[in-house]
Amino acid sequence: MVVHYIDPSPANFQAFKDLPRGEPVHMLNLLQFADVANYPEGHEHAGKGWSGRRAYEEYGKTSGPIFERVGGSIVWRGAFQTMLTGPDAKQWHSGFVAHYPNAGAFFEMIKDADYQRAVVNRAAALVDSRLMRFEPGEAGGAFG
Repeated sequence: MVVHYIDPSPANFQAFKDLPRGEPVHMLNLLQFADVANYPEGHEHAGKGWSGRRAYEEYGKTSGPIFERVGGSIVWRGAFQTMLTGPDAKQWHSGFVAHYPNAGAFFEMIKDADYQRAVVNRAAALVDSRLMRFEPGEAGGAFG
């Protein structure tokens, strides 16, 4: 059975909420786009035949101003090329690391009414994803 992840489970979201909220946060996003976006019936973009990538672009366009308003920024972005370590069947299309000045900014974003309307585009765009919280560390230098 293949499991796809678009939204956090209640347990994972609670674990996120239980972590400190006043510290900077890096969120690693791994994205696998649907061939055709899966909008709910009646949504303004349903039936347009958009690709998942196009629907994700709409998500970026509509959620971007909110992300920036709460102090978010993209610190790294890349296009998937091949899996070196991990399941061969997993083919991510895109990945990025979003920086938030603190976890409270992330909560402010996801509670925003305009964001909640925009996130429908994300759900329609993706067939699978991962969203992982990291404490930012020092860049550069050697491993370890």
